Parts: sequence; C-alpha cells; structure tokens
Amino acid sequence: MKDSQILSAFSELAAPPPPHKRVLVFDACHVGVILRAVLFVEGVMSVGAMFGAASAADWLVRVSVLSAAALPATLAWLIVACSLKQLLARLPPIAQQAFGMMLGAIAGLYGCALLNLVGFVGVVPWVASAFAGAAVAAALVAALVLRTKGRMPADTAARLAELQARIRPHFLFNTLNSAIALVREDPARAEMILEDLSDLFRHALVEPGEFVTLEEEVTLARRYLEIEQVRFAERLQVEWSIDPAAGGARVPPLVLQPLVENAVKHGVEPSAAGAQVKISTQRRKGTVVIKVTNTVPAGQGRPGHGVAQDNVRDRLRLLHDVQGQFQAVLKDGIYQVRMEVPI
Repeated sequence: MKDSQILSAFSELAAPPPPHKRVLVFDACHVGVILRAVLFVEGVMSVGAMFGAASAADWLVRVSVLSAAALPATLAWLIVACSLKQLLARLPPIAQQAFGMMLGAIAGLYGCALLNLVGFVGVVPWVASAFAGAAVAAALVAALVLRTKGRMPADTAARLAELQARIRPHFLFNTLNSAIALVREDPARAEMILEDLSDLFRHALVEPGEFVTLEEEVTLARRYLEIEQVRFAERLQVEWSIDPAAGGARVPPLVLQPLVENAVKHGVEPSAAGAQVKISTQRRKGTVVIKVTNTVPAGQGRPGHGVAQDNVRDRLRLLHDVQGQFQAVLKDGIYQVRMEVPI
C-alpha cells in the first residue's frame, strides 16, 4: 500500500512494581528531563541575578557569570546521575534522594570553583554554593520523584482499559466460530487458530514489565491478524514492511495490537470489498518509526472515538517523554497512525 500522500499531513500497561522491588525514583537520562533541568536552573539563576542588579545591563552580566558556572555544574550532575542509574536503582528511595542532594552540593562546589578559577569572585562562597546546589538538586529530584509516582496510577488505569478492550466477547465468539468452521474441513488450521487465540489472551493477561521490544509487539500483531485473516479471508489484505534493525526498540506492552485491531474494525468490517492494512517499522539513526495504515470505506469520516489511540499516546509519553511521538491522520481514503520511539 502506498501511503506517500499521508506523509504531507504529518509535520497503559505497566503495573506498579511490587513493594519489595526497588526502582529508580528519578531518571536523569531522558532528553525531556535534561531540557527541563537546564531551563529550571537557568530560571533560578536569572531570578537570583535580579538581587543587587543596578540596571538591565548589570543584570545581564550577572546572569552570564552565574550561567557560566551553573550550566556546567548542572550538566555534570545530570551526566553522573544518568551514568550511575543502575547502581542507584539498588538503593532505597530515601538513599537515592539523599544521593541526588549530595551530588547537587558537589555540583554547586564545582560551579563555585569555576568562578574562582577565572577570578569572577572575591571571597569564595563555598558553603553558600554547596547549599544552593543541594537545594536546586532537591527541587529537581522532588519533581522527578513526583513524575515517577504520577505514572503508576496512570499505567494501572491504562492496563485495565487495555484488558477490557482485549477481552471482548464478540471477538472471542467470532474467532471460535472461525475455528469451528474449519474443524472438519481443515483441522490443522483450526488448531493453529486456537493456539494463536490462546497466546493472544495469555499475552494480554500476563503481568507485563514497564516495556517490551517492538519485535515482540510485531509477533503479537501477526498472530492477531492471522486469526482475523481466517474470519475475513480475501477482504483483509495485509502487508508487512518490517525493519529487523528496529526490533529492539522499547515500547509499552500492547501498544501495536490495539492499533491493528482498530484498522480491522474501522477499515475491513464496514466495507463489503474489504480493506488493505499495512504495518511498517523503520529505523532512522536513533529513532524508530512505526506506522499502521489502512484504507477506509468511501464517505467514512475519522473512525471511532479515539479511546485506544489516546491510551497508546499516553503510555508512549509516560515511557519516552518528549522522545515518544504519536500522530494520526485521515487523508484521501487512507488512515494512518504514526509513532516514533527512541532506539
């Protein structure tokens, strides 16, 4: 299926960890976290420079001097916190937060040392710099801890919504009917359908981790479409374009199958002539692009209420922050969902 005309239109499931399992309470390795941390520190320095500034020009000079020390110190804090994330995850939450504050104090001393090295300060405020660094780090850690805690109920709600969508009586009924119709005619194929159905529901009911690989999601989507292929026969035309290099990308569990199911439900079911469904993955340097494309019957507007898509979009944002992108567009009788995730 050619989806080039779509390109111009483009410019929850992890359960909370068990109480005994220690997790990283703040993760400094996300691009969004780094950006927000730098902007936050720069904002604090800008406000602090207002104290004692005699004019706008004097304020700009003070901001420049403070930024010259604060930004390298902030980046050093982020680099160390990111590099030690595996070790930090083994510590209790309170110890992780204390480490973040201690690291902030060291970063404050580092920034003060930079100012002293170039002679920007007379009396070196070592103690004040250490406390300032610890305070700023404490604010950053608190924000990241709140972000981690905030994702848990959202992930739980996403998982419940997905389970409700997966266990649909009419889907089970139609699949069993497809198998029954083949019992006498093609017993081997009927057995294969039931095995695929069993794997599909087993995957939906298992307690997943925070993420799975894209390769696992593609395998699950293949099983689902094999079941629907028996049901719709020639009406369902499936095309795969899978990049093996993209298989290691991290995605939330059950992120691809609901989109494929939507393509079947809104593209194939309403059309007597059937529809085309295309699933493609492609690695582009450090990013993986995932597309689910389907034709829609003439005259049909944007299909559905977008519940499954909102669910997928929210879980991508929770897992990958600003690096996880989700777009959907309907153009010229072709509906496409496009996702981007880091590799």
